[in-house]
Amino acid sequence: MDIKTILSGMKNCACGKEHPCDIAYVEIGDGVLELLNKICEPFAKIHLVADGNTYPLCGDKVKAVLGKKIASETRFGTEIVVPNENALAKIEADMQDGTDFILGIGSGVINDLCKHVSFQNGMRYGIVATAPSMDGYASVGAALILEEMKITTNARVPYAIVAESRVLATAPVDMLRSGYGDIIGKYSCLNDWKLARLLRGEYFCDFVYDTVMDTVKSTENTAKAILARDPEAIRNLMEGLVMVGVMMCYVGNSRPASGSEHHLSHFFEITGLLNDTPYYLHGIDVLYAAAVTAKLREELLAKKPPFAAYVNDRDARNQMIQKVYSSAADGIIALQDKVGLYADANTAQFAERWEEITALLREAPDYQTMLTYVNAIGLDIEEFKKFYGESVIRDAILWAKDLKDRYTVLWLSYTLGIDSVTL
Repeated sequence: MDIKTILSGMKNCACGKEHPCDIAYVEIGDGVLELLNKICEPFAKIHLVADGNTYPLCGDKVKAVLGKKIASETRFGTEIVVPNENALAKIEADMQDGTDFILGIGSGVINDLCKHVSFQNGMRYGIVATAPSMDGYASVGAALILEEMKITTNARVPYAIVAESRVLATAPVDMLRSGYGDIIGKYSCLNDWKLARLLRGEYFCDFVYDTVMDTVKSTENTAKAILARDPEAIRNLMEGLVMVGVMMCYVGNSRPASGSEHHLSHFFEITGLLNDTPYYLHGIDVLYAAAVTAKLREELLAKKPPFAAYVNDRDARNQMIQKVYSSAADGIIALQDKVGLYADANTAQFAERWEEITALLREAPDYQTMLTYVNAIGLDIEEFKKFYGESVIRDAILWAKDLKDRYTVLWLSYTLGIDSVTL
């Protein structure tokens, strides 16, 4: 299915659910900014959101096309914009009364901020994408950092996604790497989704799984062309990222696109913000993290039952969480107390189903295969190891799982006593 087809949604899926999609327009190509006047025809008073890096790419053109429909704007600076309470408050303060549409110019953070603010104010939003850097353009959730925790708030898909080929092709190389990494990381999360179905009876949709996997397969060998800024490869990458976002819309959450590799990425971002230390762009972290989770699967495949009994020591565990997450720890502990994954851990069930589990784990690419994707897009696992250091990577393997309420290979490896890997 192509993007235009999937925008109509899907009824009577074999999974038993209907898959709605409320995106009216996806326009990717040359000259698509000219379509904004038609796209925004239903709206009278638009609030524009951009930053000092994205506005110069096409902001004047957007304003020229839409003219007086642009009633107000929020312009962040050139520094990294953190999608937190302060950024949300700035947009709210800058909006005029009577605003009926928010239009962002940017990628991940701008998209998430516009998505959240528009939803909270009962209006639609659109995004003029400036980089094929992540898969959240079409997703229903907004990834924010609130009270120092990385959370995904319920929101609504955009009314329109508009991506001008000329603009996409000028994206910084690390943003191209990030988009490629976000797609390749699906090898990890899709395996996690199957694992959660097997061990926890989680909802699963074969159609969504297959669509995302097809997107990964169509992207995996395009790294060289992406780095060369080949127009077809850039367009294919952008369409793939949007397709994955629509699949998240189909199931109503990020499960088809986010698993253990994203939790590791979120760990590096959250602890980086807490400790004022650097972290990679999201998709680059995702790609490196997918290599880490591939190594975890190999460690698990080397194990054989019977397994040592799992010790659920809440006090000792929470002391470590306090140490790793500092001011964000209380919220993380409260989340896990509510979810109950620690209390549900049981090594005996794994022994009984070990053949099924290991067969499933083998479906994901192995560590060496993941390294070929890392290298193909111009990255190096040695740089990752040096950048974060052994201690931080070990903490991520142990405690990134606590950031979310989702079962992944991080929980399985933790329960079976794997606390580190050799990359």
